[in-house]
Amino acid sequence: MTPGHHVAAWRYPASEASEVLKFRFYKRLAQIAERGKFDLLFLADGYAVSEAFPEAVAQTVTVRPEPITLLSALSAVTEHVGLVATVSTTYNEPFHVARKFASLDHLSDGRAAWNVVTSNHSAEAYNFSRDEHLLHSLRYERAREFIQVAKGLWDSWEDDAFVYDKDNAIFADRGKLHTLNHQGEWFSVRGPLNVARPVQGYPVIVQAGASEPGKELAASSAEVIFTAWQTLEEAQRFYADVKGRLSKYGRAPEDLLIMPGVFPIIGRTEEEAAEKKALLERLIPEEAGVSLLSNLISFDLSPYPVDGPLPDLPELAQVNGGKSRFQLIKDLAERDNLTIRQLYQRIAGARGHREILGTPVQIADQLEEWFVGGAADGFNVMPPYLPGGLEDFVELVVPELQRRGLFRAEYEGKTLREHLRLSRPPPPAALSGSPRINTDTVRTAGGLEHPERGNEASLHYTNR
Repeated sequence: MTPGHHVAAWRYPASEASEVLKFRFYKRLAQIAERGKFDLLFLADGYAVSEAFPEAVAQTVTVRPEPITLLSALSAVTEHVGLVATVSTTYNEPFHVARKFASLDHLSDGRAAWNVVTSNHSAEAYNFSRDEHLLHSLRYERAREFIQVAKGLWDSWEDDAFVYDKDNAIFADRGKLHTLNHQGEWFSVRGPLNVARPVQGYPVIVQAGASEPGKELAASSAEVIFTAWQTLEEAQRFYADVKGRLSKYGRAPEDLLIMPGVFPIIGRTEEEAAEKKALLERLIPEEAGVSLLSNLISFDLSPYPVDGPLPDLPELAQVNGGKSRFQLIKDLAERDNLTIRQLYQRIAGARGHREILGTPVQIADQLEEWFVGGAADGFNVMPPYLPGGLEDFVELVVPELQRRGLFRAEYEGKTLREHLRLSRPPPPAALSGSPRINTDTVRTAGGLEHPERGNEASLHYTNR
């Protein structure tokens, strides 16, 4: 999030607020992350400017580049760092999403990833010829089928289908082309995709969310989860829960990496870190704070006294936005007895994720505790302001993590899958050798990492 994860980041003296649509700004961020040996650069995204709070529209950053366009450009000025774009399954179609990510994976030599979201806000529906946002459960049903179709399209061509034989005028082996012919509840997609199979087989699938449908979608389809937890115990429970669901989908624990979000406020001394935090809190416009909190819990708080408690909120089942974030913020307010103002100050930076504060050694201590304590496989680092917050992490915290042997000193591979030690999905040629063949149709495992384990889903490939 630019120019930083804090809602008032654009007002912070060291941020570069006027650069949020400039390529040079993102180029610098990507190259800083690559210098720090980060796995990936992740772009948040949404499809609306919420006008429910007019003052907040004037006081917050509501514009950002389209992720695939930006990451394609960044692929030309980086060599190692992964490139993750957020794309919604509710307001897109599988064919063009599969085509864009396959293209990004080729342009970056195997560094693309898709952060799968289902969207949260009704304002997005109005931009796509709809009067209301799909119900939460239906959004996840659509997302599950959307991912299956995308994976099927990425398997349109076998890995060695393109031979480039000039002498015999054969550009591609037509026998290694597979037509999807998908007919499902949400989508009818014939295929094949007019892009070669991605370098990574499939771009890495990333997902966020901790509701029951979200956890099931992650267990069946995701390879990385971005998640938000306040305490070690909550994070440990989530980690064990999701990892424990993988076996029923024929997957192993190492097939899915869990990365809680952390919002690091770093100072060379404790006093410097505390001063940065205090300044960020002073810079939050009241309307922007109330707006952010209202959007995160899908409930309008503007009529209520800002120095009073949260009003009675709806039951979780009635929430049609982000259910897991709603519950996390409600629990935080009740546990710490926070007023609306105190609550928005608490979440204005981390937005429900964990805030870590202190010197580089103290930051590393907090990361190590969760990493070795079975709460995280890695972390989604969300600097409060940019580029300085990222530079502080790379220059001060990364060396400390490397000194402890907790983080790489150099990249060991080129692709994002290699960075994350994720296996490459088997090519469609391997699938065609399955004993489940009937005439010319192959029933596959829906594009899961290990189709040979016998899982079934409604994807069909027809050899042409």
